[in-house]
Amino acid sequence: MEENSPSIAMVPCPGTSHLITQIEFAKRFVGLHPAFHVTLLIPTLGPPSPSMNSILQSLPPSIHFTILPQVNPHDLPPNANPASLMLLTVTHSLPSLSQALASLTSQTHLVALVLDTFSIDAIEVAKRFNLPAYVYHPTTATTLAYLLYYPKLDDDGIVVSRKFGELELKEPLELPGCMPLHAHDLLDAIPETSDDLHGMLVQLSKGLHMVDGILVNSFVDLEPGPITALQNVCPVYPIGPIVQIESNISSDSSECLSWLDNQPKKSVLYVSFGSSGTLSQEQLNELAYGLEMSGHKFLWVVRAPNDGVANSSYFNSQKKGDPLEHLPKGFMDRTKGQGFVVRSWAPQIEVLRHGSTCGFLTHCGWNSTLESVVCGKPMIAWPLFAEQRMNAALLSEEFKVALRPKVKEKGIVEREEVSRVVKCLMEGDEGKEMGRRIEMFKDAAVKAFSKDGSSTRTLENVVTKWKTLKI
Repeated sequence: MEENSPSIAMVPCPGTSHLITQIEFAKRFVGLHPAFHVTLLIPTLGPPSPSMNSILQSLPPSIHFTILPQVNPHDLPPNANPASLMLLTVTHSLPSLSQALASLTSQTHLVALVLDTFSIDAIEVAKRFNLPAYVYHPTTATTLAYLLYYPKLDDDGIVVSRKFGELELKEPLELPGCMPLHAHDLLDAIPETSDDLHGMLVQLSKGLHMVDGILVNSFVDLEPGPITALQNVCPVYPIGPIVQIESNISSDSSECLSWLDNQPKKSVLYVSFGSSGTLSQEQLNELAYGLEMSGHKFLWVVRAPNDGVANSSYFNSQKKGDPLEHLPKGFMDRTKGQGFVVRSWAPQIEVLRHGSTCGFLTHCGWNSTLESVVCGKPMIAWPLFAEQRMNAALLSEEFKVALRPKVKEKGIVEREEVSRVVKCLMEGDEGKEMGRRIEMFKDAAVKAFSKDGSSTRTLENVVTKWKTLKI
């Protein structure tokens, strides 16, 4: 790295999905501005996983990385939710982050520090080095609005009470420019960590109000109301949709693509709950029977069930053993020819881009959601945790590109309901209309990313600010 070459440093937070989207932003950035270098300074809770190592080793030459020393797990509170763990890991990594930045500033002309939303505490390090601090917010402008306004909800008398990690509201929450949000659409927590979550959200909000700018992984034609409203109160830059262009395809994962090659056009439902989402054994059974009952073709990424918290595998390895052993007895034989089951992981962007794929049953993580949008695939919204319920509300009620299954007692979606929404998406008039609508968003996404598109121009405006800084 040349001493006078301009560069930015980025601080992801733990969690593969957060790292991936920051890397994709870095690739987009250096692709548009090859004179720049990017260095990822990565806080960790444990040694890098094989998948993370594979991702990092395949970075282009102008993107570098440093894995910061691991945080001692004993320094973190027991039973903390994953969001708090992400935030605390970065907080405990600040001394090593300072050392890494000191070394970096001696080697290159550093013009900005770009943080993940959950790396917000690193703003104090940016100030110590007299660097502008920006946040790359990897999800929606609507979620950003919720975080920014969160501390005022109590002050304005909107919140009736907090119990079991849920907000109780007097009426639907109407943030500036956003669709009305009900209490069940908002960020959740497990009962033991509700106070932990509340304090974390206040901390995030405070930090977001202190940064020099917020880069949002959304685009104007997708969220015009929230983006315009936010830009009236703080420096917000919509630069999305930032998504993976391709997956690291292995020989095992290529089998599902070969299977798709032999299916009729728009005949397959892709089913996946992201890199960390898990279902209970009961829900796994109901989903399996529902897919079978629908009669439609499916490609399903199956993970071993977890009867605890849906996001309990966020930082942990998946259960040992074969996930297929947990499927209902005889399911694989009965659905032979109808479905293709993949263990734990599939090359998602290639599956969604494939002509045989008609729709996507998704957990509504924003990376997956945007990938579905840019590939023009309507969705069945099945949120599990974090901001996914808010994303599901946007997809089904605001964008109208997704169906949301009805949940029965104990939070279970029964097999008959699974079959109903699959049929509706794959063969019903509502599914066809959603397909037409998401094609419009797909075209808008392409336009936003074009040479003169809104997201490209917005990123150019940010880079112009960085180029003129005298550090």
